[in-house]
Amino acid sequence: MGLAAGAVVLVLLALNLGALAAVGWRADPGSAVFRAADWAALRFTLLQAALSALISVVLAIPVARALARRRFPGRGALIVLMGAPFILPTLVAVVGVLAVFGRAGIANQALASFGIPPVSIYGLQGVLVAHVFFNLPLATRLILQGWGRIPAEHLRLAASLGFDRRAMWRHVEGPMLRQVVPGALAVIFLICLTSFAVALTLGGGPRATTLELAIYQAFRFEFDLGRAALLALVQAAVGIAALLMLARLALPVGALSGLDRAAPPAPGALLRGLDGAAIVLAAAFLLVPLALVVWRGAPHLLSLPGPVWTAVLQSLRVVALSVTLLALFTLALALATLWTRRGAWVFEPVGLSALVASPMVIGTGLFILTFPHADPARLALPVTALVNAAMALPFALRAVLPALRQAEADYARLSAALGLSTAAHLRLVLWPRLRRPFGFGLGLGAALSMGDLGVIVLFAQTGGETLPMQLHRLMGAYRTADAAGAALLLLILALGAFVLIERLVGGKEPRHAGT
Repeated sequence: MGLAAGAVVLVLLALNLGALAAVGWRADPGSAVFRAADWAALRFTLLQAALSALISVVLAIPVARALARRRFPGRGALIVLMGAPFILPTLVAVVGVLAVFGRAGIANQALASFGIPPVSIYGLQGVLVAHVFFNLPLATRLILQGWGRIPAEHLRLAASLGFDRRAMWRHVEGPMLRQVVPGALAVIFLICLTSFAVALTLGGGPRATTLELAIYQAFRFEFDLGRAALLALVQAAVGIAALLMLARLALPVGALSGLDRAAPPAPGALLRGLDGAAIVLAAAFLLVPLALVVWRGAPHLLSLPGPVWTAVLQSLRVVALSVTLLALFTLALALATLWTRRGAWVFEPVGLSALVASPMVIGTGLFILTFPHADPARLALPVTALVNAAMALPFALRAVLPALRQAEADYARLSAALGLSTAAHLRLVLWPRLRRPFGFGLGLGAALSMGDLGVIVLFAQTGGETLPMQLHRLMGAYRTADAAGAALLLLILALGAFVLIERLVGGKEPRHAGT
């Protein structure tokens, strides 16, 4: 297992450090100059990431507080919905956002009925709306966990002492938020730094270009490898700085003791109304765009042109190879982390390194390495699958490792006492407790790979497009009917890939006595 994990580590280091070294080698300091437009792209990248994180977290605080202190039918389903952005293809969300806020969207139609000029969704405001759509649920989940850590006894004591809202904020809610909010801000900031598809479709233009988009433009429109390499180095430096910031700001939350979590609801009709409004508005913000994707795409689903279905086959090939690689990477690193002396210090950090890796930076390095020796278009499928597996690896590891460590702590001594071999221990003890989180991680990786629009745009040529790439071309050609049908098809395939692989690998949830 150590040899397999070592091989995976070498592959991941080659993808990250090797690609970075390649772009560093290609970026000639004498010829590659950081232009004024590149400084503008760097400023816009930092601005949109900071504003996206700030708006998402500020809006998530009242939503999380309302969900923490209210019980209502469908509350559990709504909280589950907060995990949807992890498996929702980016372009599907963009299509939904355009259906609401685009020039012909329902929001501008409502404004027109009152004689108000339409509002443009393109530029900074469009990037922010799309990023908040993705990250508001994530911020809500993170902050809701903080509220869940407050013991109900503290809340009852505050109520018995007659705390008003100011005292409640000062002594109970404020200290918790000071621990949780910085980490949520840093995580969302890090995610938005490497957002590519959102900037490609809703940004663009000199004033709304991110570093990721500038790298793509240097490749596709200028074929300036030196400038693309320089931009990739800057993007990597920004990602490393963001990781250091995350390490400093993601403060640990101290364990709070308590007998239960059944917190009493906040009294007062006004507070009930405010909580209800926060929940309804958040649910509408998430559900209306998705509902419009289904509504507008359904009539055109069966009349999609042939290239779309060809792209579907290409996407399925990418997903199949990506999930296979992800399974091998996850098992090798997870077991090596558990069974080797320094696994937690070596294998786990390398597996999580993709959290700060930029697919565009990796794609730039791989393109530079392969371009002199092979046709990059022929490598589009394996390269895209490999990068997608590396990008999904941190999520799969975070799903598998806790369950694996718990099972090993509970049963390792018993297996040793019974004389079970390593293979028997893995098959009879660990696998039954590992397969559900493992299936979830692989399903998540399949959905992410199905909806990815990143490295494929650097390598694929005509005839080798994946479905997200084909959808982007339909949107760029203003073929709205075909784009609506392709967006719904992509949504169905991403969700279907997640459910199918999770069920095939994870199996059915075990039935407990009395259920």
